[in-house]
Amino acid sequence: MKDSVYGRQFDVVVAGGGVSGVAAAVAAARCGADVLVIEQAGFLGGTLTSCGVGPMMAFHAGEKQVVLGFMQEVVDELQARGHSPGHVLDTKQYVQTVTPFNVEGLKVVLDDLLTTAGVTLLFHTFIGAVAREGERLTGITVCNKDGLNIINAKVFIDATGDGDIAAWAGLDMTKGRLSDGAMQPLTMKMKYCNVDTKVLKDHVLNNLEDFPHMQKHAELLRQDIPIDLEGFIAEVAAAKAAGELDIARENILMFGTDREGEYILNTTRIIEHDATCAMSLCDAERIGRKQCVQLDRFMKKYVPGFENAMLQLTGPSIGVRSSRQLVGRYTITAEDILACKEFDSVIAHSGYPIDIHNPKGEGTASTFLTEKGSYYDIPYEVMICEPIANLIVTGRCCSATFEAQASLRLTPIVGAMGQAAGIAAAMAAGKDGDARSVDVSKVQDILKKQGAYLRK
Repeated sequence: MKDSVYGRQFDVVVAGGGVSGVAAAVAAARCGADVLVIEQAGFLGGTLTSCGVGPMMAFHAGEKQVVLGFMQEVVDELQARGHSPGHVLDTKQYVQTVTPFNVEGLKVVLDDLLTTAGVTLLFHTFIGAVAREGERLTGITVCNKDGLNIINAKVFIDATGDGDIAAWAGLDMTKGRLSDGAMQPLTMKMKYCNVDTKVLKDHVLNNLEDFPHMQKHAELLRQDIPIDLEGFIAEVAAAKAAGELDIARENILMFGTDREGEYILNTTRIIEHDATCAMSLCDAERIGRKQCVQLDRFMKKYVPGFENAMLQLTGPSIGVRSSRQLVGRYTITAEDILACKEFDSVIAHSGYPIDIHNPKGEGTASTFLTEKGSYYDIPYEVMICEPIANLIVTGRCCSATFEAQASLRLTPIVGAMGQAAGIAAAMAAGKDGDARSVDVSKVQDILKKQGAYLRK
C-alpha cells in the first residue's frame, strides 16, 4: 500500500482537498490522468467543511448562472441526497442567490465524486518541502503516519489556498495590500441550532429601520427560504460600551443553513495576523475562540430567537480570506473586474463584488460591478508562472491583486478555476508536462464538454 503511493510517478498531484482541489482532481481524472490528492484534514471540502464557511456564494450574476460544470454537479448531488435546497434567493440581496448545504452531506458527496473518478487520496498529510530542478518541480516531501516520504508527479497543482508549494519552490509571491501588506482579517465561524426563526424574522420585520441592509428586500423574509441577515448595530454598540464585546466588528452577520433553526455566524474578526506564519495562526485560533465566547453571550442576551439557541461548534479551524498570491503570467486587477474585462483565454467567470473586510478594524467595503447581472472573465494565465513549467496554482492564491482576490476568492469561483486547472494539468501531463504551453482553446472545449459555462 505504501509503495503504491510513494513508489510511482503520478500524472497529476493536487495539494489541497478543498473545493478547488477536488474540482481539479476530478476534472483531471476524467481526462484520463492518474491523480493523487493530498489533504491535511481527514475529509474534503476545505473551508466549507473545516472552517464552517457557508453558504456557497455566488453561482449567479444577476439572474444568469455563470458557474456550472463540476460545481453545479456538487450542488445537484447535494440536492438529490437531501443535503441542500439548491440555489435560493439571498434575503439581503448582497448577491442574487446563495446555496446552503449540509456539511456532513458535502463531505460524503466529495468523497464519492473523487472515488468514482478514480482519484487516489491521502488524508492527514502535510507538505513539508518542495524539490525543484531548474524550471521543473521534481517532487514534494509529505509528512503523515508513514513518516516523511517523497511524492512524484509530472504536473503539480497548488490548491493549498496559501500558495505553499509555489512559495516553497522559491517563486515570487505577494501578500496583502500593496500599500502596507495588510491582509484581510481571519474569522472563526460559529454554528447554532435551535434558533427560533419565526421570532427572529418577526423582530426584523417589525424593526426594519434597524436593518438597513434588509429594508429593500423585506418581502424575501416572508418566504420559506433560509435567512441571510446583517444588522443589530445598536446592540453591538451597546455591548461594546458595556465591555461585553471586544471585536473589531460593527454588526452581526449570519446565514441560515439547509436546516430549520440552524445558523452560521460570520462575525468574529481577528486582525493583523498572518495565516502563513505558524505562531500567528496559532494565536489567531485562540483569539477567535475568545471572541466566540463573547458572541455566544451576546447572541443569547440581545438577539431575539437566540434565547434557547445552542452553539454547535466553532471553527473547527479558523477561516482565512487571504494570504499569499502567485506572481503569475498575468495578474488580474480590480480594474479588470470592474470593467468586466474579457479574455480570449477565459476559463471561469464571476459576478461577485469586491468584498474587503477591513484589515485594521471595523467596516467592510463592497464595490459592486457597474450593472446587476454583469460578470468578468478569469484568464488561464493567473494560474501559471514563467519560472516553473509543471505547476498550476488554483483557487484564492492565484495571481491577483489584493482587491481582485477579494472578489474571486469565493467557493463557486475557485471551484470553477479548479476544474480548468485539472483539465490543463491532464493535458500537460500527456505531453511534456509544461502547463505554460497548454492550448487554452482545447481546455475551453473540454470545460464545455464537462458542463462548464463560458461565454466565449
